[in-house]
Amino acid sequence: MNNIIEDLKISPLKETNYIKPLKVNFTLNGIKKSWEAVKSHDSVSILLYHEEKKAFLFVKQFRVPVYLNDNNIKYTYELCAGLVDKDKSIEEIAIEEIDEECGYKVELGNLQKITSFFTNVGISGAKQYLFFATICENQKLHSGGGINDEQIELYFLNINDIDSFIFDETKAKTPGLIFSLYWFLKNQKELELK
Repeated sequence: MNNIIEDLKISPLKETNYIKPLKVNFTLNGIKKSWEAVKSHDSVSILLYHEEKKAFLFVKQFRVPVYLNDNNIKYTYELCAGLVDKDKSIEEIAIEEIDEECGYKVELGNLQKITSFFTNVGISGAKQYLFFATICENQKLHSGGGINDEQIELYFLNINDIDSFIFDETKAKTPGLIFSLYWFLKNQKELELK
């Protein structure tokens, strides 16, 4: 994937689609405080393990906030994920995201919940629901890549390369991805993978 960034302009956010900036005033233990926060949607993310390839399937995509922080980073490595912004269960949203972003059909019964946690606690405190699923080539529906203009690239990580991937600082990764790999290593024997 070539990431050619052109015409980058930064301007104040006046109307929002996915986030709501807030200023919160409160008293904590008798001390008046204020905090800037962002109200945002919860999300789902899925650690996908490809049984034939013996590899994890991640997505790579350009993320503006990461690029603004370090313009040497053109894309991030992430779990397949999506916002909880539809009138569907979190599991149904997870299945839909696997299809849209990665191109695989996973049945609801094959989705295993790992846990949930809060992300970006200093800014939004949104909740993320983390799942695990196995995939194989006979479940492949299409090439993935997201919908509309998402420009998502698929990335396979061999199971034997987990350690080097986690500690490779040249690859921008999300905490959820790193945590999910830790969970996998801790539970690998119980998962009965092919």
